Formats: sequence, structure tokens, C-alpha cells
Amino acid sequence: MSFVIKKIDHVQLAAPNGCEEAARTFFGGVLGLIEVEKPEELKKRGGVWFEFGTFQLHIGVEEPFSPAKKAHPAFVVENIEELKMHLSNEKVPFTADDNLPGASRIHVHDPFGNRLEFIEWI
Repeated sequence: MSFVIKKIDHVQLAAPNGCEEAARTFFGGVLGLIEVEKPEELKKRGGVWFEFGTFQLHIGVEEPFSPAKKAHPAFVVENIEELKMHLSNEKVPFTADDNLPGASRIHVHDPFGNRLEFIEWI
């Protein structure tokens, strides 16, 4: 092959119209991701973008909206036990999953019902 896939630039999750403030509260406030400004031409579509490290997470408006219950992004976490305590303090429910050998992981649903995985390799 003469091409190379180098990395993931961003992951997009769908959300309903008017999702922006709930997305900012959850992804920015609870998870601590940094909001980045969308290009002017894309602002009219709604949604909000965040970044962490060298990656971005885009929350995009989709109508009709249906949350991703099985498909999900998985975020590598350092100190997942602290994340669990933080989520508990923020009243964000999570489900522990010990089905992957060598990993401690949890599943969380964002305010729109999309599944998110947080994993720490041990």
C-alpha cells in the first residue's frame, strides 16, 4: 500500500438539537476537556468541540437523534479509581466492567445516552 493511516484526529458523538450547554457541563465541567472553537462555517450546524492531548471529541447535532448504546469511544485514563470517586461526587453513574484481562474499565453514559468507556491498563 502507498498510504498510511497515522492516527485518529477526532471522534464525533451525536446529540440532539440544543445540546451545547449540557455538553459543556458534562464534557468540559465534569470530565475537564477543553472546549475549542469550531470553524465559522460549521458553527451554524450546532454542537460543540473539545480537545484533550492531541485528540478532539466533537459533539454534533443529529436529527432525529438516537444515542449510541453499543458503539463508543474508549478513553485511556491514568488513575481510574480517582475518576470513579470524581464521577460519584458529581452524581454521574458508571458501571464497572472486569471482562477485559489486564484492564480496569468503566462505562458511563453522557447526558444524551451515548456510551463512553474509560480504561486503565494495569
